[in-house]
Amino acid sequence: MSGFVVTPEPVRVEGLTHLHTGKVRDLYAAADGSLVMVASDRVSAYDWVLPTEIPGKGRLLTQLSLWWFDQLGDLVPNHVLSDVPPAGAPADWDGRTLVCRRLDMVPVECVARGYLTGSGLAEYRVDGTVCGVPLPDGLVDGSELPEPVFTPATKAEVGDHDENVSFEVVADRHGAALAAELRDLTLRVYRRGRELARERGVILADTKFEFGRDADGALVLADEVFTPDSSRYWPADAWAPGRPQTSFDKQVLRDWLASPESGWDRTSETPPPALPEHVVERTLDRYTEIHERLTGRKPGLRAGNGQ
Repeated sequence: MSGFVVTPEPVRVEGLTHLHTGKVRDLYAAADGSLVMVASDRVSAYDWVLPTEIPGKGRLLTQLSLWWFDQLGDLVPNHVLSDVPPAGAPADWDGRTLVCRRLDMVPVECVARGYLTGSGLAEYRVDGTVCGVPLPDGLVDGSELPEPVFTPATKAEVGDHDENVSFEVVADRHGAALAAELRDLTLRVYRRGRELARERGVILADTKFEFGRDADGALVLADEVFTPDSSRYWPADAWAPGRPQTSFDKQVLRDWLASPESGWDRTSETPPPALPEHVVERTLDRYTEIHERLTGRKPGLRAGNGQ
């Protein structure tokens, strides 16, 4: 069992039709054909959407994505039309809303890895590969790979695992031409992000993207990009292969949930408990710090309002 501990009720806004409630984002259709994506403060771990929110997290993710979309504009178009909430939207939507164009989404999580950790490390320890890509012997947790690799995954519903698959599986399911296009674009965008992060003293270890086709058939970058929910960021001055790295993400709350203090058994059918305030605060601090390190500014209400 997994999914939402408490299933959220969608906000009703005149002129918008609620389409989907995800782990973090709520999706609406507008009368003009655009989509409205609202980033909540929900947070997930171990395939559960937790009962405790991280206040301000949705705005941080939205602002950071907008900043990155600007940095990547010469490499790939994105889906954003505006960051101004539609008329009649709640005041709380300010700073956490993206109005986007509709795309024909590609059902593939496009993952790029420049360092070995997480599920990639687990596979490597057994087979010496990541998603079927052979890697050199002797790598450890946190090792930098000789070259970034494309390690796609299937998209899962809320409460389910994404499944790592090989490039060949993507080619079989979606065609060799699209698979190659996804791989090449994913690696180009990842390399740009890695270099910009490195200039700011941060290692971008891995990340995942979502792409869709526009009306002309071009691939467009969608959803979020290079946020701490979709990417592993490590402080470069603390990087030390051979052990788990310090990270700018929700590892703080994962560690607490896995600790005796939480009293939660991940293997049981019991939903995870509420997070204590000190875990909420430390998690928000990590999100805030990576935003400030990358953008050079403190989080504001909306990236387009000069804050």
